[in-house]
Amino acid sequence: MTDDDRNTGMTTTSGGAEIDRLATILDDAATNGAAIEQLSELDGAPIADAYAVQQAVVQRRLGRGERLTGLKMGLTSAAKMTQMGVDAPIWGRLTDAMSITGDGTVPLTGRIHPRMEPEVAFRIGRDAVPGDAFADVVDAVAPALELIDSRYAGFRFTLPDVIADNTSAAGYAIGRWRPVPAGITGLGVTLEVDGAPVQTGTTAAILGDPRRAFDEAVRLAADSGLRLRAGWVLLAGAATAAEPVHAGTRVRAVVDTLGAVSVAVEAHS
Repeated sequence: MTDDDRNTGMTTTSGGAEIDRLATILDDAATNGAAIEQLSELDGAPIADAYAVQQAVVQRRLGRGERLTGLKMGLTSAAKMTQMGVDAPIWGRLTDAMSITGDGTVPLTGRIHPRMEPEVAFRIGRDAVPGDAFADVVDAVAPALELIDSRYAGFRFTLPDVIADNTSAAGYAIGRWRPVPAGITGLGVTLEVDGAPVQTGTTAAILGDPRRAFDEAVRLAADSGLRLRAGWVLLAGAATAAEPVHAGTRVRAVVDTLGAVSVAVEAHS
């Protein structure tokens, strides 16, 4: 049975009851928009335990009627990996309730300390397994914005904390899908707020080549019994630092060659 069937099959050192208890704390924090302290129970715990909590958190959302729509990568820049003391990225899950569609308005109700970052999104053309080539699976690419909102007070957390918190995932907006160009490494990326650039970078910040995010996503998800499914979205990782968002502003991500995507932050929380 796979994660798609709501069971990762992984073993953890903390036990199911403790995993569920921590997942409830995080789920309540997200639902109520109330920050919590770091989870001391995860100090020194195996990373598998943190992913088990993440799965249990998302399972609660699926139980309320949400469905999985993709995966997201985190810590894809060398600087962020060094900061967190790791040598590989992490990943989280996306659901349909996180998709910012319609009029493209980002609600602030229930947010704790929301931030946005520009990304590159890949569309999965068929189910993927380890060893599959990027070109054989990814059938489109688009500029994207990810809304992150850590449930921890002060946006401070350890590596197990952020993994358990579904890598701070809160929402995402996808621009126009287009065929994958021959080169997507080193494309300029700009994050704008109300038309003014606030962050700049390049797609090379995403693991040196954003296509490597696909390989990492397939490998890491498979370790938890999950595979990327046809039609899913993969957020490859942030190309710049995240920027706090405020009521009444418009946020726009521009990626050379790929185009742009923008959202409006609601005027009142």
